[in-house]
Amino acid sequence: MPQETKNLPLIVAITGATGVIYGVEMLRVLKDLGQETHLILSEAAGLNLSIETQYSLDEVKALADVVYSNKDVGAAVASGSFRTRGMIVAPCTIKTLSAVANSFTYNLVVRAADVCLKERRTLVLMVRETPLHKGHLELMSRAADYGAVILPPMPAFYHQPESIMDLVHQSIGKALDQVGIEHQLFKRWAGH
Repeated sequence: MPQETKNLPLIVAITGATGVIYGVEMLRVLKDLGQETHLILSEAAGLNLSIETQYSLDEVKALADVVYSNKDVGAAVASGSFRTRGMIVAPCTIKTLSAVANSFTYNLVVRAADVCLKERRTLVLMVRETPLHKGHLELMSRAADYGAVILPPMPAFYHQPESIMDLVHQSIGKALDQVGIEHQLFKRWAGH
C-alpha cells in the first residue's frame, strides 16, 4: 500500500448476513490500532446485531469515527473525491454482492463500494452464504473482474485456534491484509 494512503480512513460496512461479529470485531480492532473508520450499517445489520450479539446499535456506532445512514447517498464516502484507503464489507450479503456486481447503487453501502471500484481502491467483500449456487459464483466472478477482493470468512486451522474469536480474528486479519493494515490477530504460517 502506498505510504500516502496509510493515513486515510477505511470504510467499514456491515450488512444483514449472519456473522455481524466480523464487522463489529473489525471496528473494535481498528479502533485499538488507531485506524480511522467510517461506518455504514444496513438496516438488516441492525436486526442481526440483536439476534447474534449482545451489542447495541449505539455501542457498535461508538466504535467508528464517523457513521453514515445507509440512505445517505450524498455522504462523503459516496464521492470519489473523498479519499479513503478502501472499504471492507463484513459480512457481505448476496444482495449486496449482487448490487455491487451490477453497479446498482441503490444505497450508500453499494454506492461507496462502487466508488472504491471506479477509483481503483481496495474493496473487500466478506461474502457470507453457504451453499453457493452458480448465480452466486457468477456474481462473485463479476465483482472480482471489476476489482473487488472476494474474501468469504473461511476459518483456517494451521494457527491452532482455541476459540471462536480466534477464528473471527483470522478472517478479519486476512481482510486487513488486503488493505495494508498491520496487525497481530493470528499466528502467520512460517513453514513446518
